[in-house]
Amino acid sequence: MTMQIAFLGTGLMGAPMVRRLLGAGLPTCVWNRDLAKAKALVVDGASLAHSPALAVSEARVVFTMLSDGPAVSDVLFAQGVAEALAPGAVVVDTSSISPDHARDHAARLAEKGVVYIDSPVSGGVAGAQAGTLALMAGGPAEIIADLAPVFAPLGRVTHVGPSGAGQVCKLANQQIVAITIAALAEAMILVDAGGADREQFRQAIRGGFAESRILDLHGARMIARDFMPGGPSSLHLKDLNSVIDLARTHGLSLPQTETVHQAFADFVANGNGNVDHSGLLLHLEDVNDHLKRG
Repeated sequence: MTMQIAFLGTGLMGAPMVRRLLGAGLPTCVWNRDLAKAKALVVDGASLAHSPALAVSEARVVFTMLSDGPAVSDVLFAQGVAEALAPGAVVVDTSSISPDHARDHAARLAEKGVVYIDSPVSGGVAGAQAGTLALMAGGPAEIIADLAPVFAPLGRVTHVGPSGAGQVCKLANQQIVAITIAALAEAMILVDAGGADREQFRQAIRGGFAESRILDLHGARMIARDFMPGGPSSLHLKDLNSVIDLARTHGLSLPQTETVHQAFADFVANGNGNVDHSGLLLHLEDVNDHLKRG
């Protein structure tokens, strides 16, 4: 299959995703705000564009992996991408943005004959490198099915509903991840206070009902106290802010989410935005240290 692809945003997640596409023989042109990050992919076979509009000029499929909704809007509509896209092109936005932003992008691109798929991902950098991401795709089912060979190198794609539905599912995913990180961190603190070994505790419960990807990867991070970001806390907080906004719009009470949202807000406000989200352990340890000191 020789489908020209453009990939806009080659940071922590975008770069390994590009390498997966190139490894599957899919020609890919890359662009990033910091061009050095895009240029680093040339050795892997990517072609480099010096603007996002140039990157998409010959593309049939355009991936975006950017920080938030305003960043996606800026690249698509302020930096000339929408005008440079050929009718019939497909934009696959793998960024984590609000459902309202996704629906707005879909409507505006549809006016230009371009299909927009909101397809945020879960699985982190490790999943991007291994090609095991979970992709939650909102938009036309038939287009998503047609793109199966493009999605396949990245992971498993599931059509979850119309435009915006992918982002709703990603927000729900982020709820689960945040609450589970907090639960694991609290368990680590309890185990330590009770005189047990944290790593042996983690090994002891492997394979039981508490087994999870978070116990596997983030549990190991907590033990090693390695909080270099795979998933920066500031970005997880951004997603939790959107969860809270969506819940309020629908008149929902989500008490566990609200508690964890506040914990992440405090953690980031204390200067930890670039710390991995598993570093919430540090915040909860801090809270308990303050309690002990009275």
